[in-house]
Amino acid sequence: MNFTTAYFRILSAERLKMGKSPVWLLILLSPLLALLIGLLSEPSGQWEVLMSTMVFLHGMLLMPILTGVFTSFVCRFEHAGGGWKQMLVLPLTRTGVYAGKLTIVLLLLVGTQVLLLGSILLAGWIQGLTEPVPWAFIGGKLLLGLFACLPLAALQMFVSLIWSSFAAPLALNFALTVPNILIVNSATFGPFYPWAQPMLLMTPTEGGGFGAYNVPLGTLLTVVGGSAVVFILIGVLYFRKKEI
Repeated sequence: MNFTTAYFRILSAERLKMGKSPVWLLILLSPLLALLIGLLSEPSGQWEVLMSTMVFLHGMLLMPILTGVFTSFVCRFEHAGGGWKQMLVLPLTRTGVYAGKLTIVLLLLVGTQVLLLGSILLAGWIQGLTEPVPWAFIGGKLLLGLFACLPLAALQMFVSLIWSSFAAPLALNFALTVPNILIVNSATFGPFYPWAQPMLLMTPTEGGGFGAYNVPLGTLLTVVGGSAVVFILIGVLYFRKKEI
């Protein structure tokens, strides 16, 4: 079976799993918290300031943690009860299986970002913002945040493939997410830290910033894109050679 067929079969299978599990409800968690933060914040009259307030916790902590939860979940059933053996005896290419599972993770993150956009718009409407919605600015920042999750998702997928435990990758991901607030202070290390990249690319910094926020956007995009390619290749090569 070729890559395309395997890819779409995995997407279909994972969709059925999502329908039977409440894990997809986690996409509501961060947008709802962001909405609460936005409603409790001091009205500024500016969309950029409101968005900065609402996405700070989302980018710093919740988005990286959710990425780890989603990647662990898409591998959970296959680790239990010999699921990998049952799947891979089918005429499916391993590259197609990997790509399908990574796509599911990204689609869940897309859902999270779309709901976050709705939270920002709702908070702005409740606060009575009168200036036009800067669609390009808000949409661009949310897309950058999604792009920044790609290397982290690939890295977490690799960890989840190595460890059969559901909890161990989550614990590691949480432990590596917490230092974000300190690491973004470093323009040297911050841009290269996958758990800090969503925060760096998504948080508005009106008039400049500090630490890694001062790194040019082009440099951040190059680092994120390059690391995504490297982590995906490592994950695919490992999965193709992994003994099941």
